[in-house]
Amino acid sequence: MIRHKNKLILSLALALSVSPLTSAFAQGETTPVVKNETTAQRIQHLVDSTIDLFRNSSQKDKFALMEKNLKEASSLDPFNMELKFYLASTLVFQKKVEEAVGIYKQIVNFQPNHFEANLLYGVYSKVNGDEATYQKSMAALQKIDPQRAAAFQAKLQAADGYLKTELNTTVPQNLPQKNHAIIILGFALEDNGSMKQPLIERLQAGLAIAKKYPHSKIIVTGGSPKNGNTEAEAMSKWLLEKGVDQNRIVLEKSASDTVENALCTTAILETMEITDATLVTNATHMRRALSGFQASSDHYARLMGKENKRTFTNMVYMDYASAEKAKQVTKDEKLGIYRDLLRTSGIWAFPGYQR
Repeated sequence: MIRHKNKLILSLALALSVSPLTSAFAQGETTPVVKNETTAQRIQHLVDSTIDLFRNSSQKDKFALMEKNLKEASSLDPFNMELKFYLASTLVFQKKVEEAVGIYKQIVNFQPNHFEANLLYGVYSKVNGDEATYQKSMAALQKIDPQRAAAFQAKLQAADGYLKTELNTTVPQNLPQKNHAIIILGFALEDNGSMKQPLIERLQAGLAIAKKYPHSKIIVTGGSPKNGNTEAEAMSKWLLEKGVDQNRIVLEKSASDTVENALCTTAILETMEITDATLVTNATHMRRALSGFQASSDHYARLMGKENKRTFTNMVYMDYASAEKAKQVTKDEKLGIYRDLLRTSGIWAFPGYQR
């Protein structure tokens, strides 16, 4: 794992509000050379503005601005592989897979035994259609850390299995009558705190299952508050208005994305001893969600020293043009599945800052 040289400084920087100088960087300006400012301070300003963009900005070109910041920071310190790691992650979020692979290759060239860099180099090469490099990277991981390599290979094989998942547009039959939960995944709210149509569609699908299985708990997962209202709170209110018993509803209000939906909700599933769960989201999101929830459940089972026997079913609202389109897994969808799988499995996009 890459280590921070200035861990305390980095932690304090995140705890402080964004300075006008950092805000200027967030608008894409280059680093002004301040008298007596060290190279480390200049790099820190660029990194701080990058993380602030990732966490707080909704502007469409935020990833392009992040990329610009990180390229400049990396040019100031080309020996710092962590900056290159950040840059590669930013490229992945922009779906610039080939460029990201090139950056991971640089890290591997410089640090041949870097586990995460070898893993990501291989996985994103696979996404890019380069199976030979993927196999070569897996072989390298086996030499670096056989046990960890085997664990990730199993996760990737499970994810590949979910690429073939049948997406249910109707209520699944014969679900367990006990130790079962319905998990409705959140979707970003409007600025005024109201729900967007995709979230309402998810709720309608979840409500159909809830009526069919009245003994199942309903977990609504989603934080990211808007106008003082979280996704989970908005979903809970909608379900209550539809006549769902309040005692059935469990709110998970911490998650900010699909990865955290999986991690935060799995903790609840463990506490409630839920062995079967049905995920509810839109069709274009489901395979990514299933892969993340499976990885999260595997992790918690390992923590508890037990075998993961939890099973997941699904129900979607169809947002593909047709059922045939829904069966076609695009390169972009594979990228999202593998990216979130790795993040759910402990490989942070920006180590020390942001999953």
